[in-house]
Amino acid sequence: MATKKTNPTKIDIGISEKDRAKIAEGLSGFLADSYTLYLMTHNFHWNVTGPMFTSLHTMFMTQYTEQWAALDEIAERIRALGYAAPGTYAQFAKLATVKEVAGVPKAMDMVAYLVAAHEATARTGRNIFPIVDKANDQPTADLLTRRLEVHEKTAWMLRSLLEE
Repeated sequence: MATKKTNPTKIDIGISEKDRAKIAEGLSGFLADSYTLYLMTHNFHWNVTGPMFTSLHTMFMTQYTEQWAALDEIAERIRALGYAAPGTYAQFAKLATVKEVAGVPKAMDMVAYLVAAHEATARTGRNIFPIVDKANDQPTADLLTRRLEVHEKTAWMLRSLLEE
């Protein structure tokens, strides 16, 4: 899905319009995955049950709170590049590689779904790097690097809970 340019004023930040469009498109998919992951984490926070309720409930809250702040940063980078950020469920569903989970899974299944969603989100972010590097877009590279670190570390911590 091509993103829609919103600012008729010429943007001259040292990144071509063509590259800005490609980066904004990639970031839109990253935002969609990030939002879907946020919603999944918040849903699991509300609905987790079982012997690990307290620790998972608290962990999920910490995670979705961090994810919520990151959504704004990603969307604002898209805007800084001169494009509209996706912001509807329909747009997110079309762009996301992370898929919603039906029903209410068991606690450890929730953990496994979150591992997979964090890994998928990391892959989406990593896939943007070639165009970001080519365009010499350090702010987006920095944003992606910070987000990848969070997703990979969170996936590792969640994955550790699945060990027996």
